[in-house]
Amino acid sequence: MAESAAAPAAVRHAEEVMGTVFSFDVRGGEAGAVRTALEEAVDSLHRVDEVFSTYREDSQVSRLVRGELTVEECDPEVAEVLELGAEAERVSEGWFSMRYQGRLDPTGIVKGWAAERVARLVAAAGVSGVSVNGGGDVQLLGVPGPDRPWRVGVSDPLRPGGLAAVVSAAGADELAVATSGTAERGAHIVDPRTGRSAVTDLVAVTVVAPRLTWADCWATAAFAMGSRDALAWLEGLPDVEALLITAGDEVRCTGGLARRLG
Repeated sequence: MAESAAAPAAVRHAEEVMGTVFSFDVRGGEAGAVRTALEEAVDSLHRVDEVFSTYREDSQVSRLVRGELTVEECDPEVAEVLELGAEAERVSEGWFSMRYQGRLDPTGIVKGWAAERVARLVAAAGVSGVSVNGGGDVQLLGVPGPDRPWRVGVSDPLRPGGLAAVVSAAGADELAVATSGTAERGAHIVDPRTGRSAVTDLVAVTVVAPRLTWADCWATAAFAMGSRDALAWLEGLPDVEALLITAGDEVRCTGGLARRLG
């Protein structure tokens, strides 16, 4: 959860959508413009759910999978997400995948992409700072107040209620924090090479990067890899830091993560 300074005035909103809760914390800006931007952001999230949900028979993605629509006949956002997903697959050498049981399933990228997109939509309304938390993954833009950076607590997967770390956005105009693991939803991450639940030594991977779209993808891919391969891969990604926690309570992190803690 993002922590922030007392000023400027905060506008907060929580919306249940896409099977989770999206929480907004907006600082500064003209009240009417902020309210309008929040309404547009919420409408956007519900539209994303209508278009991309694999649980809705009438969603564009479901119809695309059944061959009832082509990508060109879908909303432009579908092509955008599929292109981003293809890039994530390429960068991760297949450890991130948009396929589940042989069928197209962009679920793994949509939530982070949607949260980042609405954060930017609200920021464009002239606010000083915005935090959007989509089911525990956070996009931060701007600042919550003078000389006070956004800060995000990272839950300890082995100690319910405890924190493994606190990430600070000090000095960054934009920062995202995404976690993949088994603590909240059990063994839900799929190993794309077997099609079954990923079995690794990890219980959680938290990735810190400028954009939530990528942070979310990289956390998922890294978890499927296991700690040794994931740490080496993450170290090679530009502007990315990460915290990995194993089932044996071993903590591993990328070389630059310490600069983001506090």
